[in-house]
Amino acid sequence: MDKKLKDTIKEYGQALIIAFILAFIIRSFVIQAFKIPSGSMLPTLKIGDHLLVNKFIYGVHLPFTDIEIVPVSNPEFQDIVVFEYPEDQSKDFIKRVVGVPGDTIRIKDGRLIRNGKRVKEPYTKYVNDQRKQEKYPAEHWPPHKFDPRARDNLGPIEVPQEQYFVMGDNRDESYDSRFWGFVDSKDILGEAWIIYWSWHSLFDIRFSRIGDLVE
Repeated sequence: MDKKLKDTIKEYGQALIIAFILAFIIRSFVIQAFKIPSGSMLPTLKIGDHLLVNKFIYGVHLPFTDIEIVPVSNPEFQDIVVFEYPEDQSKDFIKRVVGVPGDTIRIKDGRLIRNGKRVKEPYTKYVNDQRKQEKYPAEHWPPHKFDPRARDNLGPIEVPQEQYFVMGDNRDESYDSRFWGFVDSKDILGEAWIIYWSWHSLFDIRFSRIGDLVE
């Protein structure tokens, strides 16, 4: 192998290594891609939306650990966040924060009451007009299954420190904190930021959604 070919291979190899390191740093600390797999966040997010998630906004963590290197900010009420599903951390979920540490959350007839006040939520969707009037027994919460009683009438529940209460915008068809409990702050990966691609199928690309900020 002549020297020129060796130098070319070396240059390409170095470029690939640098590109790999940069990609690892960006994915670990700055931005991560996420695809919407279900309709639990309708109408805000549609199945087939592809998002960029801002991982830096909630602080910098050592990769593969819960150790925070640089604290930045905490999730706020109504942020849309991606997190590790508490019952199976190999899966990532996306929901809206409706309760931050210290909040008291109550669901009455399917509607959210936060700290004693009914919350205006123009982003929500309801598909079931029949509400279960029976309150879910607090001593049995969370039910760990989709129970319409917990979906429609729950609480009041106080959100502990370092924990968050999250729900999908599609309130009648979302498996969320009403059924499996709180999300720990260390399991929150980042905030949904922007839609970079959206399609229903190969022949149904939603160009109008590309570039939309998630809110």
